[in-house]
Amino acid sequence: MKSVKVPGRVWLVGAGPGDPDLLTVRALRVLQRADVVLHDRLVGEQVLDCIPDRAERINVGKSCGDHPWPQERINVALIGRARGGQQVVRLKGGDPFIFGRGGEEMEAVRAAGLECEVVPGITAAIGCAAAAGVPLTDRRYTAGCSFVTAHGAAGRDAPDWQALARSGHTLAIYMGLGQLAEIRAGLLAGGCAPSLPVALISAGTTAQECRVTGTLDELPRLAQQPGIASPALLLVGEPAALARPLSQATPKVIPDTASEAAHAQAVSAPLAALRLRIRRRHAA
Repeated sequence: MKSVKVPGRVWLVGAGPGDPDLLTVRALRVLQRADVVLHDRLVGEQVLDCIPDRAERINVGKSCGDHPWPQERINVALIGRARGGQQVVRLKGGDPFIFGRGGEEMEAVRAAGLECEVVPGITAAIGCAAAAGVPLTDRRYTAGCSFVTAHGAAGRDAPDWQALARSGHTLAIYMGLGQLAEIRAGLLAGGCAPSLPVALISAGTTAQECRVTGTLDELPRLAQQPGIASPALLLVGEPAALARPLSQATPKVIPDTASEAAHAQAVSAPLAALRLRIRRRHAA
């Protein structure tokens, strides 16, 4: 009698903003089940270290002007691997459904008749703002927060910066480093004060984090500060004035090799212990 291959499943997993300690327990558990992991370019090495050695890793990340894995190719790979019976993890920086194309991938997988489960992650706006000491909502300043991407799909209109200015919300703007002049002009035209506080955060929550603060009027100049590069998050609004200077935050850069090794061990040990408990549970 011919055996019938049971289809696998696709998991869309949020890897968080960069710090491996911000990976969720559920994400770690799902990674332990993976046969293959298709991951973004920006997923940190310490997060990738949580992938079992037996699992295949495929870097499907994109960078400016370099798209070896267009979205359709990723969709085809997810579907093909799952149809082959594998447990497939699509590991995405931040949260899969916050500017991560997770909805497109979920629809493609489900349209192919396969199961797709989403594991949320801490998105960059939440993680970076918390690390900087910026409350995205604070009743003293604002009743809301808007997540906006400055780099949308081809053929779509740019964000209505004037309408966003009138909302009075804290703005968490993703992928806006190349459009800062337009963002500044639109927000000023919408009624924002030139003195409105802003914070620009590059590689947030990682050892390479760079954080600068200033005002909306200074925005283009702030982007010229050393260390500011993509990926960067822009926070606009009164709460941004609460951002701590990076020198007052928990140190990320360890100056000597011995301390660096101790720091790495302190970060990885809890993850390793949790991985061991999960493996023992599955083996029982």
